[in-house]
Amino acid sequence: MMFLMHPYAQKRSRYIYSVSILFMVVGLFSMYFHMTLSFLGQLLDEISILWLLASGYSIWMPRCYFPTFLGENRPQFICLVVVTTLVSTFLSFLKPTVNAYALNSIAVHILYIVFQEYKKTSNKELRHLIEVSVVLWAFALTSWISDRFLCSFWQQINFFYLHSIWHVLISITFPYGMVTMALVDARYEMPDQTLKVRYWPRDTWPVGLPYVEIIGDHKNC
Repeated sequence: MMFLMHPYAQKRSRYIYSVSILFMVVGLFSMYFHMTLSFLGQLLDEISILWLLASGYSIWMPRCYFPTFLGENRPQFICLVVVTTLVSTFLSFLKPTVNAYALNSIAVHILYIVFQEYKKTSNKELRHLIEVSVVLWAFALTSWISDRFLCSFWQQINFFYLHSIWHVLISITFPYGMVTMALVDARYEMPDQTLKVRYWPRDTWPVGLPYVEIIGDHKNC
């Protein structure tokens, strides 16, 4: 995905590469955790997800949603995100049982932003991406909640795959969410650029990996 998003990253910010790298780190730590089921593996998995979300917030959060006391100053917002993430990282060691719930609760704020942008835009591609992302996330969250709270029921019917389904769905959701936020961000930070959603390996395939392509410039009057 880093390769596919390379032209966009060159125009917007090279820090976007850090998001893709952190996504791979999350995958490695998640694999380590599920192989060992260790406390260390759990913390590495959850902390890497926390920093992945923080990097996405820092890059793509539209300035109009910044806290009022920051104005629209992105460097100050990034400092706030980093400090908050550092504090949250420390707190994750104190009460690790609530980490997963805290991470999933962040989605509420992201959904709020996505909903606001959905109402604002008439861009069919952006609206489609938001719809697909929300549906995928809803299915993923349903699998996670069912696995957490109805575990004994699923064991009785010998169905042990909900947690695996959660991982698959959330892994698919992330690229869609990443491209969605890139399009939202472009409305504010790249008004002179035209972004087009593409799908690897082919746009015509029913399923593909989404990414954005800069197809041209236009001037605002």
